[in-house]
Amino acid sequence: VSGLLIMAVMGRPTKFVPSMCDAIIEAGREGKTVAEMAAEIGITRETFNQWRKDKPEFSDAVKIGLDMAQGWWEGLGRKGAAGMSEINPTVFIFNMKNRFREDWRDKHDHEYSGTVNVTAVERTIVKADNSNR
Repeated sequence: VSGLLIMAVMGRPTKFVPSMCDAIIEAGREGKTVAEMAAEIGITRETFNQWRKDKPEFSDAVKIGLDMAQGWWEGLGRKGAAGMSEINPTVFIFNMKNRFREDWRDKHDHEYSGTVNVTAVERTIVKADNSNR
């Protein structure tokens, strides 16, 4: 079997090496985004997301890295609130609500179960007042 046929069946060899997990965690310690984490190890975001699905050790490192990044940003906000650093509060809140939606968004989804009985529906028709035309 030719080498070309084997490559077509098996795909391109992966660039992944386990030390990339350490680099992802370190990037998180510095508050970096997913895009910055991917750039840090020299891959595209598409590859980054695929590895998150396919490689449990990489997925775990990303989870740790993202938690570290959130902690970095929250620490920055705490220092700003204590007057230890100068941050723009509006920019900070905007950043946090967009980057860390689960913990920082204002709107929370609530699910209710059970039944609602509707006994009557009232219909009101409002006439337009055309006397001011």
